[in-house]
Amino acid sequence: MDKDNMLLESLDDLIKQTEGQNLEFKRRPSEELGKSICSFANTNDGIILVGISDNKQILGVEEKDEQKIASIAHTCKPSIYPRIERIKTGEKTVFVVKVKNTGLIHSYKNIAYKRIGSSDEPLSPEEVIEFAKSIGKIQFDSMICEEAKLKDINEDKVRWYLERREGVRGIKKPEKMPFEQLLLNIGAVRETKDGIKPTNAGILFFSENPQRFILQSQLRLARFAGKELTRNFLDRLDSSGTIWEMLEQAEDFMRKNIRLFGFRTEFSFRRIDKLEYPMKAIREGIINALIHRNYYETADTRVMIFDDRIEIVNPGSFPEGVTPEKPRHIPVNPVICQLMYDVGFIERYGTGIYMINELCEEYGIPKPEYEISKIETKLIFRSGGGAVVISEIEKSGIELNKRQSRALKYAFREGFITSKIYADINEVSSKTASLELSDLLRKGLLNVEGRGRSTKYIPKL
Repeated sequence: MDKDNMLLESLDDLIKQTEGQNLEFKRRPSEELGKSICSFANTNDGIILVGISDNKQILGVEEKDEQKIASIAHTCKPSIYPRIERIKTGEKTVFVVKVKNTGLIHSYKNIAYKRIGSSDEPLSPEEVIEFAKSIGKIQFDSMICEEAKLKDINEDKVRWYLERREGVRGIKKPEKMPFEQLLLNIGAVRETKDGIKPTNAGILFFSENPQRFILQSQLRLARFAGKELTRNFLDRLDSSGTIWEMLEQAEDFMRKNIRLFGFRTEFSFRRIDKLEYPMKAIREGIINALIHRNYYETADTRVMIFDDRIEIVNPGSFPEGVTPEKPRHIPVNPVICQLMYDVGFIERYGTGIYMINELCEEYGIPKPEYEISKIETKLIFRSGGGAVVISEIEKSGIELNKRQSRALKYAFREGFITSKIYADINEVSSKTASLELSDLLRKGLLNVEGRGRSTKYIPKL
């Protein structure tokens, strides 16, 4: 099939569809066309058929109208450059105008539009600001913290930052640079008509009391009794301070409230002690929640520890086009990200999710799960229970075959295993199950309780 016939077939398919979020019909190039081009560029990719009536009749336009279409698109600010395809159907000409969502905010004749269903809706100045926030064009961390003053930037914390940056990144402390210029260079302050003012990033990273200005920046942690969200706290912490100070407080809280498994066998004098979760992965999860959250939302960042899992919840969703399976570095708060990178709290950009996955797999717990909505992101670490010590047992020189390793994981998870369960999960005979369980007893990995059919093998934790 030649190209012209393919275009005609594509046009026929488009005309059969109904106008909506991604498709619009226009009789001719006009002001209304400009609004549609603008709204698609602001909202989502869309196609406009010029020369088609609302009731799907092919009216056609003149071939010279291609230049009019391009001029209308160019009239948008910033200019838009759609792809324009000319299709001849009989004696009539139709233009297919393909508009890409640019990630910018465009206006047509000084009005910004957003595509809602089959309508091009004008946005008020207030709506433009909210729209810009929602697509990340007005970034919270680089905005002025209106109530703060330059004196609210703590010089001791700035000195700590400079010393740590030099130690971690090898960037020499500027000896003669004025303090205000240094803060301007790192995005901690901005110049305004009223003088130098701190940014939100400057307050979150260097203020003595950031929550005085940004209440929602608090980090709340809780250890619950059981597996459900209840009012029964075993421990809790309403952490406050700068982002990096709260991170250190959170790490202390986590170490205190997750289980430590100890193990010693007759084959080794070395005692095995291992935390229930890999702290480096948990720490990375909390960092991501603090630096990538939506600070326009008034909710706090939360960490909840249950008997079988840890949940880290932060306001805001993943940026468009970014998923846990395909992470990309599109920072919601780029100034905060840079400051955290400078002091070594994050490493290479865009690798945090990969690192968390690898750490969990190496540690012996499942890769974390993500629950993502428009209003929040939840990162869930599932407990592996005492099974996390199995990798350490093997490192100590105790040899286990795959069936024994699988059985130990079951026993650590459920609290016991029987000969029948061993045979079932490994698909082996009862004789093999009995022999290999006896081997685990000799190696000091299990204790035995009961007799006959009521015999249970208990992990020796």
